[in-house]
Amino acid sequence: MRSCTSFSDEPMTGWMAAAVVTLMIRDVLLRIHHVIGELPTYGYRRVWALLRRQAELDGMPAINAKRVYRIMRQNALLLERKPAVPPSKRAHTGRVAVKESNQRWCSDGFEFCCDNGERLRVTFALDCCDREALHWAVTTGGFNSETVQDVMLGAVERRFGNDLPSSPVEWLTDNGSCYRANETRQFARMLGLEPKNTAVRSPESNGIAESFVKTIKRDYISIMPKPDGLTAAKNLAEAFEHYNEWHPHSALGYRSPREYLRQRACNGLSDNRCLEI
Repeated sequence: MRSCTSFSDEPMTGWMAAAVVTLMIRDVLLRIHHVIGELPTYGYRRVWALLRRQAELDGMPAINAKRVYRIMRQNALLLERKPAVPPSKRAHTGRVAVKESNQRWCSDGFEFCCDNGERLRVTFALDCCDREALHWAVTTGGFNSETVQDVMLGAVERRFGNDLPSSPVEWLTDNGSCYRANETRQFARMLGLEPKNTAVRSPESNGIAESFVKTIKRDYISIMPKPDGLTAAKNLAEAFEHYNEWHPHSALGYRSPREYLRQRACNGLSDNRCLEI
């Protein structure tokens, strides 16, 4: 009489292995659809970063970025390639990013229109190392010194609580009147910030802030409900929180700002290099 052997007692070969791979691909495809269903502007690298993060939280092996690319390509899920942007004729040799958190912050503003025609203007501050959006303010009025001061104070409280920086933090901005105002610069120095302005007509000199504006408009404002100013402001708050907690950033090894900060603290890593994972 022949003994009965379970499939689990033998290594998978042939059709069994192929079936398992097919199931894995289907599972990955479902997860990809879930990500791009909520974040349709994400390319394959950011989709992969979110899948990797979820796998780490679940204690599972992370999927390879190239496999995510292949699956998305085979299912026509890749974003269309952007047309090449001609390089600027103005030479820019400086570097905005820094190696340490709380060494340089940058600030800028942008505006957008709600469905009812109401225009909102947003002022924000970012850390030029870890890219966290430290504080932001939204108003239906113009960009003014009082709003900038509110953002400055919120950023300092976010990073230092009731204390002030032990050494001055650079405050990098363009040459807008709200940033050049004497009361703005005086208040900045009271908070332990050192105002720095970019060259005139050189937006690339504040490139991290410029890039953030593009990200917020493309990945959040373009798809979030904004029937009126109040609703838009509430959804914008969720957008800033999602950016800080979940948005993968290429300069951070495709980690989100807060994910990067937590991992660096956990691993005891210095800011002298970005995580390469």
